[in-house]
Amino acid sequence: MAALARWCLRHRWAVLLLWVAALFGTGATSGALGSAYSNDFSFPGTESSRAYDSMRAAFPDLSGDTDTVVWHTESGTVRDPEVRQRMEAALADIAEVPQVGTVTSPYAKGGAAQISEDGTIAYAEVTFTEQVFEIDKAHTEQVIDRAGEARTDGLQVELGGQAIEQTQEPPAGLAEGVGLAAAAVVLLLAFGSFFAMLLPLLNAVFAVGIGMTGLIVLSHAVPLPDVAPLLGSLIGLGVGIDYALFIVTRHRKGLKAGLDPDVAAVRAMDTSGRAVLFAGGTVCVALLAMFTLNLDFLNGIALATTLTTLLSVLAATTLLPAMLGFLGTKALSRRERRRLAAGTEGTESGRGLGARWAGVLERRPKALALVAIVVMAVLAIPALSLRLGTNDQGNQPESQTTRQAYDLLAEGFGPGFNGPLQMVADVGGGARDRAALKRLTAETARMDDVVRAVPLPLPPGSDTAVVQVVPKSSPQDERTDRLIDTLRDTTVPAAERGTTLSVDIGGPTAIQKDFASVIGEKLPMFIAIIVSLGALLLLVAFRSVVVPLTAALMNLIAAAASFGLLVAVFQWGWGMDLLSLGKEGPIISFLPVIMLPLLFGLSMDYQVFLVSRMHEEWTHTKDNARSVRAGLADTSRVINCAALIMICVFLSFVLSGDRGGMMAGIGLAGAVALDAFILRTILVPALMFLIGRANWWLPGWLDRHLPHLAVDPPDPVDAPDPPDPVGAVDPVDASAYVRTGARELAPVGGGAAAVAAESVAVRGAVLDSLGARLPGASLTLVAANGAQIARTTSAEDGRYTLPVPGSGAYIVVATSPSLGASSHSVLVSDTDVELDLRVELPGEV
Repeated sequence: MAALARWCLRHRWAVLLLWVAALFGTGATSGALGSAYSNDFSFPGTESSRAYDSMRAAFPDLSGDTDTVVWHTESGTVRDPEVRQRMEAALADIAEVPQVGTVTSPYAKGGAAQISEDGTIAYAEVTFTEQVFEIDKAHTEQVIDRAGEARTDGLQVELGGQAIEQTQEPPAGLAEGVGLAAAAVVLLLAFGSFFAMLLPLLNAVFAVGIGMTGLIVLSHAVPLPDVAPLLGSLIGLGVGIDYALFIVTRHRKGLKAGLDPDVAAVRAMDTSGRAVLFAGGTVCVALLAMFTLNLDFLNGIALATTLTTLLSVLAATTLLPAMLGFLGTKALSRRERRRLAAGTEGTESGRGLGARWAGVLERRPKALALVAIVVMAVLAIPALSLRLGTNDQGNQPESQTTRQAYDLLAEGFGPGFNGPLQMVADVGGGARDRAALKRLTAETARMDDVVRAVPLPLPPGSDTAVVQVVPKSSPQDERTDRLIDTLRDTTVPAAERGTTLSVDIGGPTAIQKDFASVIGEKLPMFIAIIVSLGALLLLVAFRSVVVPLTAALMNLIAAAASFGLLVAVFQWGWGMDLLSLGKEGPIISFLPVIMLPLLFGLSMDYQVFLVSRMHEEWTHTKDNARSVRAGLADTSRVINCAALIMICVFLSFVLSGDRGGMMAGIGLAGAVALDAFILRTILVPALMFLIGRANWWLPGWLDRHLPHLAVDPPDPVDAPDPPDPVGAVDPVDASAYVRTGARELAPVGGGAAAVAAESVAVRGAVLDSLGARLPGASLTLVAANGAQIARTTSAEDGRYTLPVPGSGAYIVVATSPSLGASSHSVLVSDTDVELDLRVELPGEV
């Protein structure tokens, strides 16, 4: 990572121009091609999929999107001359709109079925010549305007359908814009620097911008659902800002500690950059696990979200260091730059709320862990009632015309009219099969849960027959699911017996039911795959058995609580009116498969950032309690800030107008809040305090067989880095000594030779009273006669190294401008000495 960062810093203009060219290049290409998104919920091997394929083969002309115009008169009937005249004129105007193929009027011959029994509600079908994503929005708006002109005080006219719904959605980019604005406020408060605030935002804008325009181009080559760009931008904005935040925060620490800006950027990339690379990899692995379900719809979503995540990581590891090189010290605020020039910046970094909270957790780990578990368990209880299904225009807010059209159709023609079933039959056996289908149709029409069963007109010479079945219950009602089961398990098999008749139950409602069933069956395997892969990556990274098991358990707890929140809001309806989220209904069937990898990936991010700092401390000290304290103190603030940004970004997708986007946004925002503020801040460190040294246990045989994957940076003392003013030995004090033997140094009067790199050293960390590391502390090595041998300053992680000229007794003095001084005697022989120094206020315990 250090080599990549140096290259990007040296070629910062080239890196920036490449990213700008990529953004404008993909944008121009996507603008020229346009999108070709498609929603394909069918999948091989299911009955609804077979019915869909048969329908498509039998009715190839029905390829365009079909929407409805619904009207309702408060007095009289829709057959009254005045109402008929207004609506026929409106329908005639609609038929003249470009891309409108046919308009089926209830006033035409054979249109009586499009008028309700009481005569107060009627509808017309508007069939476009193209699918919904290929229809010009301006043409759909003309249809809406023509229908709206027919409204009067006593005549209500509403429109429904996918094309209408798409036109009524909020402007594209509204949710993303609000999310970016909220993130900007949080970043500005966190950094206090306008330029530092811009860096994470620009990182996300480039990654998401290229990702979204790239998806438009990809939609012509691979099947991508219409929700893929929304979910891709959702995850891309979140991780793009967060990954840059972690790196910029580490870079600013280096600047405060006195590092040259380029050196600080390299150090930030070699520490936080490694964690970002690993965290991004875990997110991608979790997302790509969706391919194991072998569903085209989910494959497209996996591709979209993985692409934006990869671009976010790539931007954070190449574009971000280049921009850091342009900024120099302007990544700090003016006040911070003034304090740095005065030599007072960086002296307070080790202390704060995080360090104090770590001390509280260490004293009461059992009680606080129990509180956290109880809170998460209570929030997860609603998840026991999780019901997967479909959401449609009946779940939209009542103010939208599509919801009002849905309600009018349900009122005039029954709740099941908005989701009719289709019995698709192969009648190639001749008259006997057709007679059996006729008996099946009559028997279905007499069922208690059916309003009517009507054969549809057949194409000439076709062996495919279609019977439309309108249930009494709505598409989301459990009674509709039971009706489908009854038809498939009892009614249809009885009709097929003794004939060659073959009948499949299809239609949008049956497709969604089959989709939910397949998802439900594969969900345990899917969860096992992403949990196992995540745990395996952590096992290799941290070489511990307990850490990955703890992470897996935390991920499951966070997922359960998140779905509990979703059930309470969207399925039970708690707060939906207050939030203007529409009407309650089942959780969208594909949402768990989309949310779970995102939840597991994002949870793994926080686990990596938290535990990597603990692991770094453990490798130096082998003190578990101190490692947990240092990890929590150093990362809690940045993790909480990152979580707050993600919460703002995810919640902004409530404004997207897409039901799936709303659910995903609220679910992910709740999961991130619970994960960061309860699990990673309370439960994980409390459990690690309780478990003790066993946190880092790994069997020897397993250690020998595991590959080495370094998430922690190399030791800055041993790593080949450019000259670094922080941690460097004062050459004046060290010049009087030169190496004369394997481990002995003798004075050379007036010589100018520096201490050899192989000499004995005293090394360790400078801590405050709570065990948090102090950067910027001055350290001095004093000989027994009082002479100063060497001086240095603790690095941004609080560590220091003082070379020793030879064996003997010495005193190490640590001084912090804000806390005071501390000293400790040390006896040095022929090996390095590890010595940590605490600097405390007078009278502080």
